[in-house]
Amino acid sequence: MTVAAQGDPDAGEPRSSRARASRRQAEVVDHTRERTAILNQLLLGSVVFVLAMLVAIGTFSGNLVLFFIGVVVIFVVTGATFVIPWNRIAAGWVTLVPVIDIVAITLIQVSAPSTALGLLWIFPTMWLASGFGLIGLTAVIVSIAGMTTILMALGDQDLSYTTLLLPLVLFAVAATTYLNARRSDAQRSLLAKQALLLGRVLERTRRQEQEVTEVLDAVDFGVIRIAADGQVSVTNEAHGRLQQTRRADDADAEAPAFRDDGVTRLPPDELPLERALRGEAFDAEVVWFGEEPGPRQALSISARRLTDSAGEDAGAVVISRDVTTELDALRARDELVASVSHELRTPLTSILGYLDLAIEEPDIPDHVRSNLDVAERNAERLLRIVADILAASSSSSSSVEASMHLIDFDARDIVRAAAEALLPRASDRAIVIDMSGLEAAPVSADPMRLRQVVDNLLSNAITYNRDGGTVFLGTTSDGTSSWVLVRDTGIGISEADRSRLFQRYYQAGAPRRTGTGLGLAITRDIVRAHGGDLALHSTPGAGSTFIVKLPAPAPLAERSTEEGTPP
Repeated sequence: MTVAAQGDPDAGEPRSSRARASRRQAEVVDHTRERTAILNQLLLGSVVFVLAMLVAIGTFSGNLVLFFIGVVVIFVVTGATFVIPWNRIAAGWVTLVPVIDIVAITLIQVSAPSTALGLLWIFPTMWLASGFGLIGLTAVIVSIAGMTTILMALGDQDLSYTTLLLPLVLFAVAATTYLNARRSDAQRSLLAKQALLLGRVLERTRRQEQEVTEVLDAVDFGVIRIAADGQVSVTNEAHGRLQQTRRADDADAEAPAFRDDGVTRLPPDELPLERALRGEAFDAEVVWFGEEPGPRQALSISARRLTDSAGEDAGAVVISRDVTTELDALRARDELVASVSHELRTPLTSILGYLDLAIEEPDIPDHVRSNLDVAERNAERLLRIVADILAASSSSSSSVEASMHLIDFDARDIVRAAAEALLPRASDRAIVIDMSGLEAAPVSADPMRLRQVVDNLLSNAITYNRDGGTVFLGTTSDGTSSWVLVRDTGIGISEADRSRLFQRYYQAGAPRRTGTGLGLAITRDIVRAHGGDLALHSTPGAGSTFIVKLPAPAPLAERSTEEGTPP
């Protein structure tokens, strides 16, 4: 599968990745200790170096021997911090460095008690308080008390505000540094936990991505992920194979596309992928690629829109499946059925003709005539079934359209005539046909075809109704469209049956399963051939409602204008 961003190659080894991360973290901690010692000591050494240069070129009223002893000790300790491998020895040894610095600075301060050289204690004080926690802070307090005592003893000074100022400043600096260090440690600990959590999430995401990639590459249908900006971010191997088979003889050109009838050319802007890029969603759109007599391929393509957590559009997923074999098999089946049905039609017509002649004979006994009537009714039913099969076997609705003769009439008359014809059948089961909802409903349609539609719907409403139930018929119009409604109080249609109800040869799982399963499929084809639509509303156990929507005829003035003649 092709993905816009590839994952880390270590994603497949989570345990080794965690081990490497732990080792790297440990190395960072050790190097941090080493760098801390060097940087702190280098900063103190730099300040002491500048101070020593000033003393060397100027006048110094204190004890030079003690001063330079302290300076030398600091320089030696500074050099040692560069040499000693702090990451290889115990962490406690590094505390010797600030302790020695305190002693050295004490010598410098003792060399000139009346000066402010004691401010250099700030450097080791901050180091101890920040790097060694409560132990370091305690060491600072003890050191400050000891230094104050020593200075007061050597300088013969009394306890005063001036004498306590330096210890107070050092203690304040140490306490502030300690608190800031603890806060920084807490933040580092939180960041480390977050980094570990994010690492685990990233690792899990990479594993899931790898699993999704393997699953998508294993299926035999194409998958395209379109991002919100219209870029194709993910495709699988099956999509690549389907694209390859769609190529024409020229490797850089795609085969021409046709609609589901295989004849009507599909404009480039109506291609499924282009529609998905424009933000459309659709289901099971069949597109033929390639022209006859060359090889052709049919793809069933669906597009689903995606939304993010905020409800905004996040792109789409386009699924394509090769249905060439299925459609070829359906076409071969329809051709076979049509051929057989056509061959059956001629002998059935002949049988009906001879049955009519036999029935009209005046000398035949009544019981023979009754038997002939039964044979004629069944032969007529068989002929209707053959006609339905022939109509359903057509590859598109073009055959229905070609046989239609449109005129303007009131659909209410067709509905009333169909109901009167089926009243005896309904009366046998005490089913009431309610025609109180019939209103004027002008339509521009083929009366014979519309009668076929109403007959199918009304026959189903009686067949799948309960004994003693009701069938409600209604017609109405708004001037632009007209509606025919057929509602029953029967068993209803389940959700599973509803999705396949208009498929040819499909029969819903009902106790009175009759016919060929072609009635509703033919009914919808006839309605759509008129430019209308057939809707279904059903509740299992409460009945079903079929609504036929047909275009109403244009007003006389409007039609006269279109035809160029005065009304």
